[in-house]
Amino acid sequence: MAEEAKYLDLPLEEVIGDRFGRYSKYIIQDRALPDVRDGLKPVQRRILYAMHTERNTFDKPFRKSAKTVGTVIGNYHPHGDSSVYEALVRMSQTWKVRQPLVEMHGNNGSVDGDPPAAMRYTEARLSGIASELLQDIDKETVDFISNFDDTDYEPVVLPAKFPSLLVNGSTGISSGYATDIPPHNLKEVIDTVIYKIEHPDATVDQLMKKLPGPDFPTGGIIQGADGIKQAYETGRGKVMVRGLANVEPLRGGKEQIVITELPYDVNKASMVKKMDELRLERKVEGISEVRDETDRTGLRVVIELKKEADSQSVLHFLYKNTDLQVSYHFNMVAIANKTPTMMSLSGMLESYIAHQREVVKRQSEFDLSKAKKRAHILEGLIYAVSILDDVIATIRASKDKQDAKKQLIAAYDFTEEQAEAIVMLQLYRLTNTDITELEKEAEQLRERINYLNEILADENKLLTVIKDDLKRVRKTYKSERRTQIEQEVEDLKINLEVMVPSEDIVVSVTKAGYIKRTSLRSFGASQVEDMQMKEEDELLHLHEINTTDTLLVFTNKGRYIYIPVHELPDIKWKDMGQHIASMVSISKNEEIVKAIPVRTFSKDFYLISITKNGMIKKTLLEDFKVQRYSRALTAMKLKDDDEIVNVHITDGHHEIFLASNTGYGLWYHEHDVKTIGIKGAGVKSIQLKEGEHVVNGEVFPELSHPSLFIITQRGAGKRMKIDDFEQGSRAKRGLSMLKELKRNPHRIVGFHVVDEDEKVSLTLKSGKKQELLPLDFKYNNRYSNGSFAVDTDQNGEVLKTQKIATYQRAFEEPK
Repeated sequence: MAEEAKYLDLPLEEVIGDRFGRYSKYIIQDRALPDVRDGLKPVQRRILYAMHTERNTFDKPFRKSAKTVGTVIGNYHPHGDSSVYEALVRMSQTWKVRQPLVEMHGNNGSVDGDPPAAMRYTEARLSGIASELLQDIDKETVDFISNFDDTDYEPVVLPAKFPSLLVNGSTGISSGYATDIPPHNLKEVIDTVIYKIEHPDATVDQLMKKLPGPDFPTGGIIQGADGIKQAYETGRGKVMVRGLANVEPLRGGKEQIVITELPYDVNKASMVKKMDELRLERKVEGISEVRDETDRTGLRVVIELKKEADSQSVLHFLYKNTDLQVSYHFNMVAIANKTPTMMSLSGMLESYIAHQREVVKRQSEFDLSKAKKRAHILEGLIYAVSILDDVIATIRASKDKQDAKKQLIAAYDFTEEQAEAIVMLQLYRLTNTDITELEKEAEQLRERINYLNEILADENKLLTVIKDDLKRVRKTYKSERRTQIEQEVEDLKINLEVMVPSEDIVVSVTKAGYIKRTSLRSFGASQVEDMQMKEEDELLHLHEINTTDTLLVFTNKGRYIYIPVHELPDIKWKDMGQHIASMVSISKNEEIVKAIPVRTFSKDFYLISITKNGMIKKTLLEDFKVQRYSRALTAMKLKDDDEIVNVHITDGHHEIFLASNTGYGLWYHEHDVKTIGIKGAGVKSIQLKEGEHVVNGEVFPELSHPSLFIITQRGAGKRMKIDDFEQGSRAKRGLSMLKELKRNPHRIVGFHVVDEDEKVSLTLKSGKKQELLPLDFKYNNRYSNGSFAVDTDQNGEVLKTQKIATYQRAFEEPK
């Protein structure tokens, strides 16, 4: 008969769920999270207890770390030796913990992230303050449980005569939970515990007068008192932590930034490497050298600056882009009542005080029991000495020790314990001096018993014992605060010239959406015509601007793309540029209408947008400045099938001229257009009839006398003086610029305000292009249709026009 199979048929999700649940429970309770009472994770507690039992304490010589690790693994923690050694080393690292619990001889790592020497090379022992965590553990102050193989016992928690969780903090990741509790100053924490004992209902504000915030072993500066308060109230909060940096003068007008303290848990070597990379990659201008001058006298990182560099902007850049400033997120999770709990400051203090109540109570009960036993024996000894001759006679008449005890109990009513003490009494203890000492000891014990009874009977006495213990630890181990606390988080202002090498370059933008920046050298070595473009494409703008400037690119769909010029790739003049679609997502039929270079987003400038369906909008230029520009942004809200035909930058003192396809021109001052927000839809610009639309809208400085140039679909060009028009007001019909014909009337397809040397390009229905020089056309009055300049019979009607881009220095003052 086949043996019955010993397998269970279970659903996979049930098995995995059950096993993972058990694993999660283990790593939450017994690995990654600290106990709120003594602030230790199980591996740390086992290391400290193992060193205590081995008498590897601060008043004894150092002992090989490997021996301690072996004891921990063999007796209490059946895991890998490396994890135990790492925990041992961390408790000795003065840049990780505020009060090291282990003293170590040898290489125990560094703030640069260097690994410690192997455990066979290093030596360790408990520090003085670690002994305070283990104080009175032999007095049954805490519960013990069997170790993993039931051969020994280990403590569930340590007595902890100071609040280690707050003093040294903790960090860990378990299943579904993580913890980040920062270290604090021992003196401040103990003062806060004492205040909490005396004022159980104290508010967080009151507690923060004693405990203003974390005190990191590496010093530094914490910014954001509100974040600390929130963390102390809820267990979660965020603060900024920055290193201590000062600007020092050097010879020759130079300066250097000297860093003497780092943010907590920052790797110095990685930070210095990152700073040097920023210098090499020219992400930041003004740094000539980065040096790590740290030695045995202390930490020192020097950033030497170039002459006339903006030291504050460089420092702010380093705060923002390196680990010289980091955010610290409080996540104060600890094990309370065997459960992972988000702890407030009050919750932590209450848990610690409750633990100390229990410890002192059990300690007092143990001492009382011991004192009573000793008092009982002393009582027997004193009585025995008073009848010494009779006692000696009784003992001499006995057969052996056991018989002597029986005889003493029978004859003089001694108890078993007293009889044992009498028969073990040495002869020299029968002198008068020793009898006096016995009586003196008995008196002291009576006082001790009364004192211990009072502690157990009176809550205030018990709390006084806790406070006295805390004061003793404070007096012995207190140290000055290392971390400064500032109320507000500083807004980091960085001069763009610090991040970007200031360089004059040429930026070109084409109608098809190709943009590039080119060095003046590459541009100067070529002709404008050498630029590579697609056959039907046209050059829209050609500006000499600076890498610190910004380019605002507007599309016909009422959106704009914000481009810091330094982010454009440097491309040779003869090569094709980068398409706008590779920078941001745009729709298929979205075209570039205008690109406007901006040096400063000043309140004194405005952007005026004009649409095909007769809307106009005026917005402050500063409203277009953004921090995030990974997508196209709304410049003007458009209705239905409306499109932007042109965008202009003005100083508030410009005139506007609009031309409709049916030949009406309207001229008014920009004062007629009220300034509105960036999300508005604008106001009516010109009165249009059905089938009419705005061909273009141009602006020009007030009191100037520009030429107006129009082209019709029939190939006629016409130049007019602005003085031929009367200035009107917004939203009117305007004045006619063409003679209306009954048959095949002229319709405007292009309108431009032109200077003497500017050219206009025409695109004909056949696809052919033709250039016109407006200066070749004589001035005409408003009532003519101009003169024919294009043979439309051969090449078809004129479809569109474009002012040919000329080389401009964008920010040059007009002559």
